Amino acid sequence: MQVKNIKKRISKIWGWAECCMLPLFIITGLLLINACNGGSGSSGDTPPAVINNGDPIQGDEEDETGDEGDSATPVYTWNPSAFTHVYDVGPGKQYAEPGDVPWENLEPSTLVRIYYRTTPYQAKWVINVAATALSPVVVLGIPEGDQRPIISGDDAITRTELDYWNEVRSIIKIGGSSIPDNPDVPSHIYIQGLDIRSARPGYQFTDDAGNTQEYSTNAAAIHIEEGSDITVHDCLIHDAANGLFSGSASSRVRISGNYVYGNGIEDSIYQHNSYTESLGIVFEYNHYGPLRAGCLGNNLKDRSSGTIIRYNWIEAGNRQLDLVETDYDHIANDPAYDETFVYGNVLIEPDGAGNSQIMHYGGDGGDTDMYRRGTLYFYHNTVVSTRSGNTTLMRLSTLDVTALVFNNIIYASAGGGYLAITSGNGQTELEDNWLPEDWQLTHESDLDPGATVADLGNIEGSTPGFLDFSAQDFHLSSGSLARGNAGSLPTDVANYPVEYQYVQHQQIEIRSLESLVDIGAFGY
Repeated sequence: MQVKNIKKRISKIWGWAECCMLPLFIITGLLLINACNGGSGSSGDTPPAVINNGDPIQGDEEDETGDEGDSATPVYTWNPSAFTHVYDVGPGKQYAEPGDVPWENLEPSTLVRIYYRTTPYQAKWVINVAATALSPVVVLGIPEGDQRPIISGDDAITRTELDYWNEVRSIIKIGGSSIPDNPDVPSHIYIQGLDIRSARPGYQFTDDAGNTQEYSTNAAAIHIEEGSDITVHDCLIHDAANGLFSGSASSRVRISGNYVYGNGIEDSIYQHNSYTESLGIVFEYNHYGPLRAGCLGNNLKDRSSGTIIRYNWIEAGNRQLDLVETDYDHIANDPAYDETFVYGNVLIEPDGAGNSQIMHYGGDGGDTDMYRRGTLYFYHNTVVSTRSGNTTLMRLSTLDVTALVFNNIIYASAGGGYLAITSGNGQTELEDNWLPEDWQLTHESDLDPGATVADLGNIEGSTPGFLDFSAQDFHLSSGSLARGNAGSLPTDVANYPVEYQYVQHQQIEIRSLESLVDIGAFGY
């Protein structure tokens, strides 16, 4: 591993902990540098994992990671010998089923490895351990090729030694149990490399008392009821009411590199691919796909503070982003509640995919005092609508919300006359974006009194010059007007620079400094 390359980029890909209260696992990876260069690796003083950020080689340097410098995608590489407890689950392993693992007795520094098999594991459980950065709890799927172990909620069996509430709401739950009885907040828990599916009405399970129950309409494949420093990484999350749900007692949550799709309840707007309300949350290099057929929910719905949404591919929800108010004072009073950063994403609005607004920011409840205010920073995104009718980029709920929209490609294939920037409210500044000719301020009769949309200088054209629009290759062609016309990033986003770009799917790669002059989520 090239330590100097990790050190050089460490403050960039993960270096925002001071701003949004989410200490990232790369900090742990840094502490492991000594072990990587000959340290002892004992679990008492050495982290059990390294983050491989791709550390691209330079010149004649040896590429010890074997990645040949072609990817910057963080990989959580766990060292089993550094854990105090290791449980192996699968064919020929110590435990045949996840339900055989003593979840009620888990301790910090525990690795649970679940190996792929051809049939799903029908099991559900709770994790309630106050672990640490140096001694985390990790539930790790061991794939076979590209096939992850399947954890199915359909006819799942709960370990009877457990005792926890809200069983109808999850397959894997974090926090909230009588057994294990943890007086502290569960923390430093990783769910990685699993295919978690089938938690919604119509599916049944056996609870911890041996009774048969049906999942509720607000069930989730993963339910984070309580916990801090929780990471969900490299999972498939689908066929649930809500794919992923986090409650207000959660903090410092990271959702990274997952494929979240095919969730929801038919004819209902209240269940979503993910639904979160945390004190500090990051979504990065995830692939969000369409909900289940006939389901009317949003793709990513969030009520958190410190929300960062970067380098994701999000398509075909009712809205792609629905960022609304919390119901809880401790989240609303967090200074990070009034700043949201959305950058480096691909947002796709297909024809006929529910609401014509791509994004909503502010609130959707009756108490406007709790609505998000402050500033939405929306930059270096590529936004594509293939609707045959009208598309609106964003709905801002109140006049005291400001959206700073810069260095984005915002394209509607139906033509600029079908694209509006806002639904009429709030303050919007547009600068250094690529926009289609004849774009509209709003599709309403006029902006609301006191609302503004300021055109501070943008590039306009008929098409943005994608490399292959029909194949969804949104890199820029040599003749694109989006090349070389991006503005400099303002100092307000200095801690959130654009250094990576999305790779289909669930990966990222380094974006060159030279390409930052290009508008959109991809450099030339």
